[in-house]
Amino acid sequence: MEILTQGLRFPEGPVVMADGSVIVVEIAAGCITRIAPDGSKTLVAETGGGPNGAAMGPDGKLYVCNNGGFNYINGGSEDAPFLVPHGQPDDYSGGRIERVDITTGTVEILYKDGDFGCVLRGPNDIVFDADGGFWFTDHGKNRPRERDVTGVFYAKADGSMLKEVIFPSENPNGIGLSPDGKRLYVAETYTCKLWAYDIAAPGEIAFTPGLLGPQGQFLYSPAGYKYFDSLGVEECGNICVATIGEAGISVISPEGALVEFVPMMDPFTTNIAFGGDDMKTAYICLSATGQLVKMNWSRAGLRLES
Repeated sequence: MEILTQGLRFPEGPVVMADGSVIVVEIAAGCITRIAPDGSKTLVAETGGGPNGAAMGPDGKLYVCNNGGFNYINGGSEDAPFLVPHGQPDDYSGGRIERVDITTGTVEILYKDGDFGCVLRGPNDIVFDADGGFWFTDHGKNRPRERDVTGVFYAKADGSMLKEVIFPSENPNGIGLSPDGKRLYVAETYTCKLWAYDIAAPGEIAFTPGLLGPQGQFLYSPAGYKYFDSLGVEECGNICVATIGEAGISVISPEGALVEFVPMMDPFTTNIAFGGDDMKTAYICLSATGQLVKMNWSRAGLRLES
């Protein structure tokens, strides 16, 4: 494992670029940063709030889930501090989807809280499909003695359509598509469950009957002190879920079996993305300690739609 860069303020949402650089958000700094292969950092844009998941769109712009911000506490010690998100901040600026020109740094709000009758509280992770639309999760916000009940959304990149497709979901976080684009994967944080949903059409789910109503297919949940965060998908179809607490990457087969667990040294291991000519370089966000690391991965990652 190689530390590519340090000193980031709760990095997430890695996007691997064609030139080998990696764009990440810094949630606690309210900005987007580009990291060169030599580890040097360049500011791309300042969004404010809490930029979270990110993905390149078909127009070459960066689409960002902005969760509106967090409070933070020190989860470590004075000698070894690390950041831990801790509830909705006093200056919470509302959930939104932003479109960022990575050349000029211009930030525009594409969708905001209340658009099309949908309430966005804390948009979290995002993935584009082959039709040019995108799926995203809304993780919601925590407040003393309460937290939001949220879901999964689908939107068009031109700003013309936003709809809630899956509701309710227990603090959905990571989201991804199967290699054939026919299944949607969603990881819930606090339940630490991975779900699969069959896609009937762009923005449409073919739900299955469940005990409490229509639902997806439950795939996997680990034992132990773990929470699920964002995810990536391998070319072979395995789902790689960043895992908090007993931290690492949980690799889960499409059938719901644990393929392997790759441990990490940061309790807030939050994201994985793939790059390199053979897609076997994994870039992993170690958010609490502010690091982006890379390592050789034993299987190729899936090339994402954009």
